[in-house]
Amino acid sequence: MDSFEPDGNGARDGNGAPDSLPPPPPVIPPDFVPTRVEEQEPAKKKVVRVPISRRGLGSRGQRISLLTNHFKVNVTNVEGHFYHYSVSVSYEDGRPVDGKGAGRKVIDRVQETYNAELDGKDFAYDGEKSLFTVGPLPRNKLEFTVVLEDISSNRNNGNASPDAHGSPNGTDRKRLRRPYRSKTFKVEISFAAKIPIQAIANALRGQESENSQEAFRVLDIILRQHAAKQGCLLVRQSFFHNDPKNFADVGGGVLGCRGFHSSFRTTQGGLSLNIDVSTTMIIQPGPVVDFLIANQNVRDPFSIDWAKAKRTLKNLRIKTITSNQEYKITGLSEKLCKEQMFSLKQKNVKDDDGEVQELEITVYDYFVNNRNIDLRYSGDLPCINVGKPKRPTYIPLELCELVSLQRYTKALTNLQRASLVEKSRQKPQERMSVLSNALKLSKYDNEPMLRSCGISISTNFAQVEGRVLPAPRLKFGNGEDFSPRNGRWNFNNKKLVQPTKIERWAVVNFSARCDIRSLVRDLIKCGEMKGILIDQPFDVFEESPQFRRSSPVVRVEKMFDEIQSKLPGAPQFLLCLLPERKNSDLYGPWKRKNLADFGIVTQCMAPMRVNDQYLTNVLLKINAKLGGLNSLLAVEHSPSIPIVSKVPTIILGMDVSHGSPGHSDIPSIAAVVSSRHWPLISRYRAAVRTQSPKVEMIDSLFKKVSDTEDEGIIRELLLDFYTSSGKRKPEQIIIFRDGVSESQFNQVLNVELNQIIEACKFLDEKWSPKFAVIVAQKNHHTKFFQSGSPDNVPPGTVVDNKVCHPRNYDFYLCAHAGMIGTSRPTHYHVLFDEIGFSSDELQELVHSLSYVYQRSTTAISVVAPICYAHLAASQLPRLQEKVCNSMFFC
Repeated sequence: MDSFEPDGNGARDGNGAPDSLPPPPPVIPPDFVPTRVEEQEPAKKKVVRVPISRRGLGSRGQRISLLTNHFKVNVTNVEGHFYHYSVSVSYEDGRPVDGKGAGRKVIDRVQETYNAELDGKDFAYDGEKSLFTVGPLPRNKLEFTVVLEDISSNRNNGNASPDAHGSPNGTDRKRLRRPYRSKTFKVEISFAAKIPIQAIANALRGQESENSQEAFRVLDIILRQHAAKQGCLLVRQSFFHNDPKNFADVGGGVLGCRGFHSSFRTTQGGLSLNIDVSTTMIIQPGPVVDFLIANQNVRDPFSIDWAKAKRTLKNLRIKTITSNQEYKITGLSEKLCKEQMFSLKQKNVKDDDGEVQELEITVYDYFVNNRNIDLRYSGDLPCINVGKPKRPTYIPLELCELVSLQRYTKALTNLQRASLVEKSRQKPQERMSVLSNALKLSKYDNEPMLRSCGISISTNFAQVEGRVLPAPRLKFGNGEDFSPRNGRWNFNNKKLVQPTKIERWAVVNFSARCDIRSLVRDLIKCGEMKGILIDQPFDVFEESPQFRRSSPVVRVEKMFDEIQSKLPGAPQFLLCLLPERKNSDLYGPWKRKNLADFGIVTQCMAPMRVNDQYLTNVLLKINAKLGGLNSLLAVEHSPSIPIVSKVPTIILGMDVSHGSPGHSDIPSIAAVVSSRHWPLISRYRAAVRTQSPKVEMIDSLFKKVSDTEDEGIIRELLLDFYTSSGKRKPEQIIIFRDGVSESQFNQVLNVELNQIIEACKFLDEKWSPKFAVIVAQKNHHTKFFQSGSPDNVPPGTVVDNKVCHPRNYDFYLCAHAGMIGTSRPTHYHVLFDEIGFSSDELQELVHSLSYVYQRSTTAISVVAPICYAHLAASQLPRLQEKVCNSMFFC
């Protein structure tokens, strides 16, 4: 048949004859011997790495008895099950209920109304679509109808129009009210899954599973529900009571609100409840006008920038002082209160057709004349709009008060952050007392769901045993050794171990008031005492007064025009004097111009209170930036660092910085720093790249652009190590990763580590270095206290037992001396180790890396490579080649 032919008639040649037949098959020669095709090996299955298990406990250091903010939890009902149900809450007409807090009120009413039909079961409800019980409900699918008088609440932000007492939009109030105050709700509860409570006991033996993760989720939901019933603001596992005693004003109409973090943790010592002090930022409650004046730092309501105010107020909740009714702000009126008109229906006045007549009236006149409310100042200000775009509802500003416990989610200014830190500090003993009270106030013993699980919580801080590691000896200039005391040292009468020489340099002054001649003289003299030889500056560039009021970018541009016109060539270094100590808006543009455009090392300072100590600190940074070293570890100098000094080893620090809250379109910056000049572990350089906003995993570690080209970060750093370490490839690669949570550990191991291995193989297929991957976490809630002492734990305190993970390899290290507040240890997770460190060797390496931070004369709280990566990621997305190998981030 011809069905296979392209057209229905078959292909034909030009004469209409059919195409010629295909050629015959080739003739096989008689002496042909067929060869067997080799079977291809099946593709290798990709290895999925998981975090390694603990290899033992450390033993070095002086033992110390400690307390921690973990409280032992006993679970007796391990044979029971959690039953998971899906919840659907809707209005009578089928529309879903999505107002925050509304769901909880409806489910509470279901429990009250249908207690018998539910077999008297207690619920753990997440406020959205999941509900849990201990043991099953009577049926797998249940439907209920409940009636609520009013679902608006402290945590509910409905858009209801003002009631009959306060509406300048009186039109059809009844119709407006119905959707938001619907009295009847339909609730469907459907069985979804069954979770054995035994999974908790299994997790404590190190056998984690999906069931155990779900079981812990249920326990945390119980804590959240318990707090919600007390009227708390919930922020993940932190709870905040509406108590003005817990508020601290940090300026700008923003308050720090102190609350508590509360979560269940699996530990070597069993299940524990981790309670800690937590702080979130909230909007200053009270009169809206007071908030706006504080937020914009103006003197009176008539100086407020209303365009800015509109953005700030949108979606905030208010209540009116006349009715105490709560609304959500949708905007501001376009005109002032005395000018803004609306149509008021006149109840008893009808036209010829029997329709209710409308009267055009201003919002001001309505409230003053119809409602007899005295308005003192808001007649000449815009009104708050709580209505919809096509049906605005206006309320005069002075009648509106912001509801309490509304989160402020924008980034804090440096001044606000400093104020928050100052006001939220707590000495160890004070924190212990606050936490003990928090546990008592929580009244978890009264929580029916916890009782159903057979859960009881101890009221005593758990006891753990720590060890204090000795501080590593440091090497200074002239061969001098020194043992830091209490995690600190200084350079009084000491020379730097590798001082640099500063030759071609200049001073740039952006209108800072100071005696520059004296400053330069003192800097040169101080440098000489530390071993740094500093020539006289080539010139001092003073900012022209005519540019002082220009934008920061213009001021920097004009200054560089001046520098280029006068300097004979590129300087080695520029010292920049800024007029403000903090928050100088010149800092960013100046750094960008120097490091990204010209490749010039620069140091900024605000010469307000200059003394020898200040100048020494500035010189430590300058020396490190220009290639010098301030101090070394004695074991680095010898070199005798276990494992690291034996074979070429590179140490990487990795971090990603994201745009501030509310700026979701700003690219994130990934930074990786690497050690150089092996066997040193004190010298580093950085590579930075931009990537998609808010993405935590670094995607440019390996970036193949052709068969021979890789533009990734790792290649750049490996080549630098090779050239700076006597043409030796690293045989060991130690990776310190910051900024990732437990849920991202597998991505670090199977995405980032794979990229790094690919980058190595791309350089040399036969090269197989060994890896260790360690994650450092600062954002956790475990604290340690010395029993019977008001002081923080001593620097060098390490804990790897009792509160650590039952299976995984982790430890806490407090390397620094906590001088103010309560020390926060760093939580290190060893995810991978082919190198074969013992627990003691790894803990001592991590401890030593807290002493090589060149900017400081104290041990720091996290390893230096991570601090450097954090600094590099927060500065610039790109660098000029001349400064790539420098410690520009110091």
